[in-house]
Amino acid sequence: MTEIIDLLLTLSQEIKDIKARIELLQLSRAEVLKDTWIDNQDVLQTLHISKRTLQTFRTNGTLPYSKVQGKFYYKVSDVEQLLQDNYYNHNFKCNGNK
Repeated sequence: MTEIIDLLLTLSQEIKDIKARIELLQLSRAEVLKDTWIDNQDVLQTLHISKRTLQTFRTNGTLPYSKVQGKFYYKVSDVEQLLQDNYYNHNFKCNGNK
């Protein structure tokens, strides 16, 4: 009987280790994606905006970019930051209280 209990404890610990590794891989992948560069078309589709609006974001510094041979690129993390900076939850007042 103790052998079964020991086996179950060992198996439980191995499952916890696997779960921790999976979580670490997921975090690593998220960090890799944040450093990924995307082009105009991807930003337009992600934000559901027009080419002119994206041009305005570049011109007024709302969205940082890189330009290589006439093609614009944006970091995924910068697009996420733009969304986060403009996040509004109407359920909360300015001081963060309901």
